[in-house]
Amino acid sequence: MSRVAKMPVTIPAGVDVSIQGEQISVKGAGGALSVAQNLLVTVTSNDGKLSFEPANDSREANAMSGTIRQLVNNMVVGVSKGFEKKLTLIGVGYKAQATGNKLNLAVGYSHPVNFDMPAGITVATPTPTEIVVKGADRQRVGQIAAEIRAVRPPEPYKGKGIRYADEKVTIKETKKK
Repeated sequence: MSRVAKMPVTIPAGVDVSIQGEQISVKGAGGALSVAQNLLVTVTSNDGKLSFEPANDSREANAMSGTIRQLVNNMVVGVSKGFEKKLTLIGVGYKAQATGNKLNLAVGYSHPVNFDMPAGITVATPTPTEIVVKGADRQRVGQIAAEIRAVRPPEPYKGKGIRYADEKVTIKETKKK
């Protein structure tokens, strides 16, 4: 059995998990999320904990039990605490401005770059050079942060661009004459 699937998912107070046929739904203060249940995994709920067992002895069922367990755990954490990604703008004149569910970036192009945030994702700019993306769905928060970073990824010679707050960019040495 998968090592990840051996650990049960504890359901905190204020979070409601329902297992109905082909869907596992999680509702909480942060919103509602759902994932399709796999036929290779048996999910059982008992006194505030969810257990995940492979339906048979196949390698695929073993792997899928750990995957489904982690997806459900991410949903439980997302609706109770939420996820966030921080990005930093490095460069002269680079700035970001969030208004409502829109993000406006000025990152050295001849035009501003505008982003519309999907439902369930919020964006904030504590300072003009910082962006914070928040939401309940871990995959969507990471995807939106990656799309923002892709507008101007950090370049290796001066380090200018949009990077994750914890990202280390190795600066290359310039060509010698």
